[in-house]
Amino acid sequence: MTGFATQVAFVTGAGSGIGRATALAFAQAGAAVVVSDVNDTSGQETVDQVKAAGGEATYVRCNVADPDQIEAAVRQTVIIYGRLDIGINNAGIGGKFGRLLDQTPHDFDQIMAINVGGVFYGMQAQIRQMLAQSDNQSANHPAGGHPAGGKIVNVSSIAGIRGMPMGGPYSASKHAVLGLTKTAALEYVRQNIRVNAVCPVYTHSGMVDELINTAPGMEERMRRVIPIGRFGQPQEIAQAILWLCSDENAFCTGQAIQMDGGLTAG
Repeated sequence: MTGFATQVAFVTGAGSGIGRATALAFAQAGAAVVVSDVNDTSGQETVDQVKAAGGEATYVRCNVADPDQIEAAVRQTVIIYGRLDIGINNAGIGGKFGRLLDQTPHDFDQIMAINVGGVFYGMQAQIRQMLAQSDNQSANHPAGGHPAGGKIVNVSSIAGIRGMPMGGPYSASKHAVLGLTKTAALEYVRQNIRVNAVCPVYTHSGMVDELINTAPGMEERMRRVIPIGRFGQPQEIAQAILWLCSDENAFCTGQAIQMDGGLTAG
């Protein structure tokens, strides 16, 4: 997909998995990409891959659970590239695998801080910037080359659509992501800011690899629940995210796109 030339995308958790695939896809489609992660090595590797493919990217370290850090990362994005058009709130953790009574207050607080706080603080910083630059464009550059508004995609999960036995805090966090997505979409639709979410099923990534390693035969059990018979690929989720941010999707906001190989069809 093309059509993102002159646009700037900010992607959290872009050092691996879906985040890395999304950063690469946006760069390939012409956007300048700010790669954000807490792992400096993997974040810089994503930047190197983007540049090796002829794209433009910069690494900015950011712990999304800290509102000051994510605000600073968005400010740095604007300092480097002049604006922000696209926000992808992808950073997250899987948490501890166990029944509800096996989860501790620390387990719960940690996953909510990253998975929910990261989306909440991320959207606040991104929307604040999108509104500011839209106001500036209207006042000073009515015929500018950038459309007013912006696009945001939050990465939830199929666990945000249905329960996840042995993963209660994770499921709760991903349900919360959808609530934030729908609310922000309604609040800012008149400012031409579209907010959507993707809900992947098990997708090849470090997080899924950790889950696979929790017990013998876990990978096969996980695969059996997916009607299509395989895990998702990060690139497949990235392409859905690109579509949600594209001009072809100008009428879609407040939606949760289920990338689940048919899991929720029955």
